[in-house]
Amino acid sequence: MKILILGANGMLGHALINELANEDIFVADLPEIDITKTDDLKLKIKECKPEVIINSAAYTDVDGCESDNEKCDLINGKAVGDLAKICHQLDIILVHYSTDYIFDGNNETGYKEEDKPSPINSYGKSKLLGEELLQKNNQKYYLIRTAWLFGLNGKNFVNSIIDLSKSKKQLKIVDDQFGNPTYTKDLAKATFNLLSNKNKFGIYHLVNSGSCNRYDLALKIKEIKLLDSEIVPASSAEFKRPAARPKFSKLINTKLPSLRPWQEAVEEYLKTLK
Repeated sequence: MKILILGANGMLGHALINELANEDIFVADLPEIDITKTDDLKLKIKECKPEVIINSAAYTDVDGCESDNEKCDLINGKAVGDLAKICHQLDIILVHYSTDYIFDGNNETGYKEEDKPSPINSYGKSKLLGEELLQKNNQKYYLIRTAWLFGLNGKNFVNSIIDLSKSKKQLKIVDDQFGNPTYTKDLAKATFNLLSNKNKFGIYHLVNSGSCNRYDLALKIKEIKLLDSEIVPASSAEFKRPAARPKFSKLINTKLPSLRPWQEAVEEYLKTLK
């Protein structure tokens, strides 16, 4: 396949490049290509002539979105809609990633692909805007919702726990936020399978199977890496942050084979770290 990867310098972008290494790929990211600059983006796409565009570019600073709604909505919302229009005009399949944060987190059992979104923070609202504009402007799309990403070449919760343990004897980690830790390597592989198998266009939830809270995840990291720091449970109320977090943002995959358990994925990832 001839594939253009946008947001190639990010954590997921790196995983996609590795997974798609045997395909005919083109990569683009800042400063060369800014997805909010529609004319430049269209020129790049016409130059590459891809069959598929995978958009892994996003503004992911959840707290930062609360104070910069305009930037957040532009990158995660309007730019996605404009990209969808370009893909429609040029008959290109578009793969785009969204988030568990489009849901309010009140459903303890988790959320299926057809459940109604109701975001509680600006980041979630901007990602939902992107979803809506994508579906409005292009019919040939794979909209992939995922959650709690970790992997090489980017900031993530797993790395943060390891880094903090080097300087702190005790780490207080919230135990009232539940989700699906997801390895970028597994997500990239599942994305490629989705394209290769020519699955029906639409919305897909792709996360490593199983769920946990942040505290449980930190304990697993401590266990595998033999960290010295004490891991202490805490409530979200103890941390004053600009953006509210959904309590239960577990995603339920009803359309595709399940990815491996998050515990296996975390263990493999940690073995790749020095």
